[in-house]
Amino acid sequence: MDFVQNLINEDIKRVEAQFCEDLTSRVPLIRTVGEYILDSGGKRVRPMLLLLSARLAGYQGDDHIGLASVVEFIHTATLLHDDVVDSAVLRRGQDTANTVWGNEASVLVGDFLFAKAFSIMVGAGNLDILKTLSDATTRMAEGEALQLVSTCELDIDEARYIEVVQNKTAVLISAACRCGAILGKCSAEQEAALATFGMELGIAFQFMDDALDYVADQAKFGKVCGQDLLEGKVTLPLIHTLNCCSAQERAKVEQIVNQDQLPAQDLAYVVDLIQRYDGIVFTRERALVLIDRAKSALSAFDDCEAKEALFRLAGYVISRAK
Repeated sequence: MDFVQNLINEDIKRVEAQFCEDLTSRVPLIRTVGEYILDSGGKRVRPMLLLLSARLAGYQGDDHIGLASVVEFIHTATLLHDDVVDSAVLRRGQDTANTVWGNEASVLVGDFLFAKAFSIMVGAGNLDILKTLSDATTRMAEGEALQLVSTCELDIDEARYIEVVQNKTAVLISAACRCGAILGKCSAEQEAALATFGMELGIAFQFMDDALDYVADQAKFGKVCGQDLLEGKVTLPLIHTLNCCSAQERAKVEQIVNQDQLPAQDLAYVVDLIQRYDGIVFTRERALVLIDRAKSALSAFDDCEAKEALFRLAGYVISRAK
């Protein structure tokens, strides 16, 4: 990531300054909660992708800074809402905003961030970008609802799960990349290539999160081990395992998933089962395939520092799970 950060370091500083400006409100709580979650250790992957895509597309103006802030605001708003829906207590190693200020404040500040993001987009005056990000936001809401109705559904297959991931996670990453192409006035082929890069990368990113949920060191990654399982989310490592395990083992998993609590011994059972049937290995291999496809999509562009940085950012998605 050092190569990536060094290449766009000045732009990232400007984006961070833009965050502060865009959080201006007559209500102090909005700035307090907004700054809390924006400063909670996120890697700014989505803003980085927009900045690098704009650079790859040859964009020379300043609108990429405000739009990078927009995609992070949209992402942050979804985190605030997700944590309320999931009753989450920890994110990136610190208490969630809803734990500190309550569900009401989290939802309302999330609403403010969504509204502010669209206000900035309208001010930019680019209808193609407005359509791209508004369509992405709509699909994200659909993805959240689709995941909700799939809670504790052990019959969900990989194709259906990928549909959830595309809408819930990958669509905003894809939109960030497409916005860079639009700013640079790329050809239709190149715009589609950057959007495809973002979509494949976004799915791989979520797959790695799925794997980390079962193996991550909480102190290192800021994730509670087994949180997805506790919330009834059937993700790729478990989907693969359920396809391979015995009927008796599947029945045991179903019993565990439908509990209100997740005792340590039950979590250990599921983690051991996933390891036994190579659920983590399978998930990582699927992510590697997606990363290769993402990189191939950028063959529409000549080699340059921005393209190399996008490749390295894609590599980070995989390496963070090692």
